Amino acid sequence: MPRSLDGLVLAPVADQAPGQVGTRTRFTYHEKDVEIWAEYAGGDVVRGHLVGTRDGDRLDFRYVQLKRDGTTSSGHCVSLVTELPDGRVCLEESWEWESQPGSGTSVVEQVTEPDR
Repeated sequence: MPRSLDGLVLAPVADQAPGQVGTRTRFTYHEKDVEIWAEYAGGDVVRGHLVGTRDGDRLDFRYVQLKRDGTTSSGHCVSLVTELPDGRVCLEESWEWESQPGSGTSVVEQVTEPDR
């Protein structure tokens, strides 16, 4: 049985391009059966949401976000759930914008510090 992401807070390990998610962005994940969703904010992102499905250790979801400059953007992401040596959850992500050009990879890790 894969480890649940429900209630976990994750953050990127590196900044993406300016105006996108970065190390100050926090994702709060929820999970029920095969459904996965999260809210996120921080850095240049005022508010973001993702929603999708989970099949074992594979997540497949769409995301949409509002940035500080008032623009919105959306895309698609596939993530692989892994575990770090210290037991924290890590997501290895491949993403692609659908509302603008661009694609890439990123890594987000479970945050354990209290200043979420």
